[in-house]
Amino acid sequence: MPANETAPPVKKKGRRARLIVLVLVLALFAGLGYGAYWGVDSVRASFPQTTGSLKVPGLTGTVEVKRDAHGIPQLYADNDDDLFRAQGFVHAQDRFWEMDVRRHMTSGRLSEMFGSGQVETDAFLRTLGWRQVAQTEYDKKLSDDTKKNLQAYADGVNAYLKGKSGKDLSVEHAALALSDDYRPEQWSPVDSVAWLKAMAWDLRGNMQDEIDRALMSSKLSQAQIDELYPPYPFDRNKPIVEGGKVEGGKYAPQGSGGAGGSGGSGSTGGGATAMGSRTSTGTGTGTASGLTDNATAQGATVGLRTQLTSLAKTLDEIPAILGPNGSGIGSNSWVISGRYTTTGKPLLANDPHLSPQLPSVWYQMGLHCRTASPQCQYDVAGYTFSGMPGVVIGHNAEIAWGMTNLGADVTDLYLEQVKPEGYVYDNRVVPFETREEVIKVAGGASKKMTVRTTNNGPLVSDRSDDLATVGARAPVTSSAPDRGNGYAVALRWTALDPGKSMDAVFKLNKAKDFKSFREAAADFEVPSQNLIYADGKGNIGYQAPGRIPVRSQGDGRMPAPGWDSKYAWKGGKDGNAGYIPQNEMPWDFNPSRGYIVTANQAVVESGTGAGKYPYMLTTDWGYGARSQRINDLIEAKIKDSGKISTDDMRAMQMDNSSEIAALLTPMLSKIEVSDPDVRSAQKLLEGWNYTQENDSAAAAYFNAVWRNILKLAFGDKMPKELRIEGSCMNVRADSRGPADELAEVVRECGTRGPDSAQPDGGDRWFEVVRRLVKDEKSPWWSSPKKGFTQPATATRDELFARAMHDARWELTAKLGKDQSTWSWGRLHQLTLKNQTIGTEGPGFMQWLLNRGPWNLGGGEATVNATGWNASSGYGVTWVPSMRMVVNLNDLDKSRWINLTGASGHAYNGTYTDQTTMWAKGELLDWPFGKDAVDKATVDTLTLKP
Repeated sequence: MPANETAPPVKKKGRRARLIVLVLVLALFAGLGYGAYWGVDSVRASFPQTTGSLKVPGLTGTVEVKRDAHGIPQLYADNDDDLFRAQGFVHAQDRFWEMDVRRHMTSGRLSEMFGSGQVETDAFLRTLGWRQVAQTEYDKKLSDDTKKNLQAYADGVNAYLKGKSGKDLSVEHAALALSDDYRPEQWSPVDSVAWLKAMAWDLRGNMQDEIDRALMSSKLSQAQIDELYPPYPFDRNKPIVEGGKVEGGKYAPQGSGGAGGSGGSGSTGGGATAMGSRTSTGTGTGTASGLTDNATAQGATVGLRTQLTSLAKTLDEIPAILGPNGSGIGSNSWVISGRYTTTGKPLLANDPHLSPQLPSVWYQMGLHCRTASPQCQYDVAGYTFSGMPGVVIGHNAEIAWGMTNLGADVTDLYLEQVKPEGYVYDNRVVPFETREEVIKVAGGASKKMTVRTTNNGPLVSDRSDDLATVGARAPVTSSAPDRGNGYAVALRWTALDPGKSMDAVFKLNKAKDFKSFREAAADFEVPSQNLIYADGKGNIGYQAPGRIPVRSQGDGRMPAPGWDSKYAWKGGKDGNAGYIPQNEMPWDFNPSRGYIVTANQAVVESGTGAGKYPYMLTTDWGYGARSQRINDLIEAKIKDSGKISTDDMRAMQMDNSSEIAALLTPMLSKIEVSDPDVRSAQKLLEGWNYTQENDSAAAAYFNAVWRNILKLAFGDKMPKELRIEGSCMNVRADSRGPADELAEVVRECGTRGPDSAQPDGGDRWFEVVRRLVKDEKSPWWSSPKKGFTQPATATRDELFARAMHDARWELTAKLGKDQSTWSWGRLHQLTLKNQTIGTEGPGFMQWLLNRGPWNLGGGEATVNATGWNASSGYGVTWVPSMRMVVNLNDLDKSRWINLTGASGHAYNGTYTDQTTMWAKGELLDWPFGKDAVDKATVDTLTLKP
């Protein structure tokens, strides 16, 4: 239950809430003389019309918009053009502020809305060039049908915008117009395409791990770093696909129930080599750095470390539309064959884990042709992105699909040796590609910048004054390239190459079987996603799509020397081969086990032996805590009853079991504790079943102990660049560890933001600790004396005892001394924040726009993955952003829920009307057929030419 829920019930007027708003608006604007008018007018003016009729220029026929009690619209039209024009109109009705902020972010133009504080963010995004890539995709890559749909969608958005002032669009636009006289511009098709770049950025894979490993080298040895990035436990946690192989240029799954079609070639080049050309088999061990492999790069390491520190700070400041990039973030999806379901047909579940936002990143919607024809091809429903046409996740009349992040390594950082006239590449100087950018700033002067690009990508280090000079100080050996102006850092990323992912969205929406599903997946180039499948004929399947590079040398775990062509991607701008051909990407169809689970675990086991996949997708998988728990739940249910229902699927989505608690609690319970208050807390763990319900005192105490174990064993040994900002400690000036009492010390404070500080406590850390607990005298268990009460530790149990003590007094400070009042939900709270103004705006506007907190169960790497970063606290940092269960026997008996609601308008009845249900694990009915939709409809709006 939420601790503070202010949104009114569905279909109610919410008079009391609005009166509170009006009082505060009056207080804020009384000095302007028109506070009462602005307050009443702005809160109500932007609410959309949902009944009656409206004229929409460009329509060729009428479109019905049928909304249910939660404001979820189902659209009915006679042709594709009208359908997508209406989708753009309805998205803009409910979510235009979200759309407007997003398009300014993706094009590096936030400063035009919010002033000089966004210039550095804009500069970094302009350097990446999302908007330019999106424009090239639209001009040169996308099909004519896709461009037609994008244009129709844009026309619908612009039809809504026509003649409207700020207050007519949203209360946020009204506030912005008062301060900056801001006026939204017309929507364009490229605004929609650019959204896919933001999606790809947040799901980019291991870039943060690459940075972190390099920064760790200032404090830790390579062997220690390898201990903190252990290999994937294939012996314990199953990969998605088991036992397939690549033969004759095609991937062949083992034990598949059928071929399911070829899926298309998907290769942009050809001749991609197998794993024999790389230095790693994907286990996470061995040499980690291209720089250390190359003798000419030895002296550049210090300079690189400094560059990456600044880059990490920049990344922390980039708005994460989908979520932080931690080791616990991910998504769940699974599909079960009809032979194991109560319906006799497949059941498919999906819940992507993303950053909590208000409104939710998802918008539920149905797109229906009244009569199927070549002119009207869609009958689909599911989760859409406001600002983009089509349905991203959902089902049509024949098939259903879900997505989780595959986590492929699609980014590499390169240290570049630069000179005034260019950069060094194979002992020659190559001129930069350059372009000039002008950043317009609301209330200030425009800023000019130059973007420099190498054959390994744009120089992201150009975006920091600190980085402009650090390269000149980087020490180099006599065998390294001449210093020139020093060193810079370039980013190579698949999403910066134009592609056809937008085509894939429309193909998925129209797919009728596994063959057409795989053909659609072949175009889903970035971000690389695990796609699961089910159809009404009883088939289930999986496809791993994506543009994934084949590296000439190195494994992508650490930054590489950009001046050496041996480390370039094949398929790079120097004309080498290609990415992994789509025909050789893993897939599965009707596996004999009867179900498929994807939850960010390893897709396949890579290597050169029998039964191993010959390409390296990444070395930084999720470690399988969630996926194996789902596997175990499915197998237990099959063994117990033989059949799984829709409600069983929902219950699995809410599973709160903690793998790390099951491992550590028996050890913690045996430790001798003398302090009676700590012993009292320890007793909470006796008989606990390791589930993290929101009312559990045991879960609260265990997670506090876990957080303190991580801090003592690992956090205090991290370099300052990975520790949370403001965490200060004394360290030896000449060593890698915490200071002792007699050493010469310096005061060192952390610099990392709260979402990416380490150790974050995700399932990588589960695996780290699992491997270490057997060694009771590992050096990781050493921790220095603290004050007069906390002795130094040298063994596992000594450190665990100290963590239990620290956790007891931490919770006393946070929750009170009386343990009977403790609960996990009081620590683990969700607050929903409106984009930009709700996060960084005046306190009054935050109060107006934000909601919560809600006390939640779940936690890190549980199936109910309400994530938190152990370095920064217990607050919820990512969530199951939606949940759905699709019933392929009767689509009208499918179920779904969103994190917030349909509306993006504060104090509209559907602003957060689904959140309390979501927090309880409830699902809404999901009508799809015409009769079911009509029965659920409470408001009908007719759009007319």
